[in-house]
Amino acid sequence: MTVPVDERALRGLMEESADLHADAMRSGRADLADYADAVRDTHSPLLKAAGFAAVAFGTVSAGVLGSAGSAWAAAEMDVMALQTAASLENLAVATYKTALTLPFIGGSSANKVVQAFANKTMAQHDEHAQAFNAALTKLGAKTQAAANPKYAPVVKAAVPTIKGPADVVGLAITLEDVAAQTYVKNVGQVSTPQLRQLFASIAGVEAQHKAILLAVQALLKADASLIALPPDAAKLPDAAGGVGFPDAFYPTAMASPVEEGAVK
Repeated sequence: MTVPVDERALRGLMEESADLHADAMRSGRADLADYADAVRDTHSPLLKAAGFAAVAFGTVSAGVLGSAGSAWAAAEMDVMALQTAASLENLAVATYKTALTLPFIGGSSANKVVQAFANKTMAQHDEHAQAFNAALTKLGAKTQAAANPKYAPVVKAAVPTIKGPADVVGLAITLEDVAAQTYVKNVGQVSTPQLRQLFASIAGVEAQHKAILLAVQALLKADASLIALPPDAAKLPDAAGGVGFPDAFYPTAMASPVEEGAVK
């Protein structure tokens, strides 16, 4: 049975997602500029001090070496986190691009609102990848152009088994959830307030993508007679009101380790 999608409600969710994304990227660009300044102000003097001491005296004091080592460790953690984040975004872009080649997502028989969501979300992931790579460039580090090495094989194996929209939605939910959980965890791992703000703002966008997809998934599984405006509230299942927000606090058990997508 083909279940119609409540297009008006889905369009509303898409508009909210676009607004959240725009806000995140606006603040994210400012955060990146501030982050680069913070790295120069905080890390560079320590590293330069260590280098100067080594040249001038042939040795480095324990205090300077310890401070420089801490600076290096913090910068290295930041770089790996940004590279892994970019790898997750690259994979999401590739997955949505593949989904849009399927007739029931991107073809003439596809629901136009779902198709628009896939296109818009793919573009947002591309912007996220660019933002993370821009931060890497500001650090003088290698950018990440590849897809996440852990989940790329998962997607590759799943694509031949896709039979309909529900399969695509299920796969997309997993990717969005992994990204959101990763960025939530990154907030406590990176070294500056600016970079923490960047990860926190983009985590919110990914979490909203997941929420929309959970709503679409519920519609695809629902009894078609329950999908109406206004709905018959007495007949809706208990989960209808909270299907998009299953967690009071966002989990991090599936978060990718910072080194997972680091450039070798």
